[in-house]
Amino acid sequence: MHNQYGSQEDIRHNLKLFFLDGITFMPTMALISISAVIPFFMDQLGASTFQIALATSMTLICILLTQPMFGYIASRSSAMQKTFSKILFLQRLSFLLFILLIPLVSGHHGALVNIFLVFWCIFNLFVGSYAVFFTPLVIRLLPPNKRGMIRGIGHAIGSFLGVGMSALIPLILGVFSFPYNYMTIFAIGVFFLLLNAAVFFFLRISKDAEPIEPLGMLEYVKRMPSTIGESPTFRIMIITVIFLAIAHSILPFYTLYAIRIFSATETHVATFAGLAIFSGAISNIVFGIIVDRYGPRIVAVIGACLLMLAGTLALTTNSLNILFVIWLLANVSNSSFVTAVSLLLGEISPPAKLPLYVSVYTTITTALSAVIVLVLAPILENFGFRPLFVIVLVCGISSFMINVFVLRKRMANRVSDGLEGR
Repeated sequence: MHNQYGSQEDIRHNLKLFFLDGITFMPTMALISISAVIPFFMDQLGASTFQIALATSMTLICILLTQPMFGYIASRSSAMQKTFSKILFLQRLSFLLFILLIPLVSGHHGALVNIFLVFWCIFNLFVGSYAVFFTPLVIRLLPPNKRGMIRGIGHAIGSFLGVGMSALIPLILGVFSFPYNYMTIFAIGVFFLLLNAAVFFFLRISKDAEPIEPLGMLEYVKRMPSTIGESPTFRIMIITVIFLAIAHSILPFYTLYAIRIFSATETHVATFAGLAIFSGAISNIVFGIIVDRYGPRIVAVIGACLLMLAGTLALTTNSLNILFVIWLLANVSNSSFVTAVSLLLGEISPPAKLPLYVSVYTTITTALSAVIVLVLAPILENFGFRPLFVIVLVCGISSFMINVFVLRKRMANRVSDGLEGR
């Protein structure tokens, strides 16, 4: 029997591949991490706070710049999964090129920082494709009650692999001399990313799936502002998650805080990476079950509560050990955010317009987050790290209040909007 998600065999096949997606992607969160390894790598090269902030903001600005292009490509792709796979291969091979260039400039730290920033920019230009392709693929290929747990278990297994990878970080940094230590770490990360790119090539899309509305590039850009006005629920959802997005975009500053204030070593940084991955392992399973049973909005509420707790602890304590707890809370919150957002978009967006809605959401959240990151860098340089955690606390409170008192009611009545996805 076929339906919009394909036959039962197709659904099982796609579930297995989404399961493998988590296993192959999560280890790279420890090895090529803008929140842990990369700030340490840049700090050892003598990078300034602004350069580290620039690397962080690039993950946002580059996503913003490529939204119209990838949205246009996604809306016109006849085999979205294969197109996405090819884009991922290009992205990851470009970073492999950077790894191969490292020995040539390893004696010039300033130049290496600048070359890294160029390739990091290229890498993140391709990150702009992630949500635009991935979210529609999940929504179109998996029934609503199967989008959480199986993917969560795959991410959990991948996360445990990532914990093992993070445990290797101090060993690799100690055994191999510079630059071969970082080359090894990054190369292992790229290996997993290339496996991950291959996974998407083999997904199956049902012929009965609702087609994506094709849009020209110029039309795509023109439609983005008006899309916000089409659905009140979509507007409220964006406001709710914007605070979560901002709070999680400044996660790399936690590592810088540990290095600058508590003189964190490579072992501490590896612990940060391991905690981030381990927390993701557990929380992905838990949040996957919650999503399948209660929906993604509740997961976003949990994420906001964890941010409030993290911000409060950071502002009332001054200890590296407590910072590990704060880091753990922030990363579990990040997992809740990642789990909730794509599925919230799937519930709220008309299926034929998913790439457009995802692109609008991504453009708004990344633009604001990029501004916050760039503005925060000189503030931290001149006034210390307290403003960082004030932002975390304010973001947690704001997201919680809007979610519980506004979004909950809007989603309960979303059918009355007449434009909601399901």
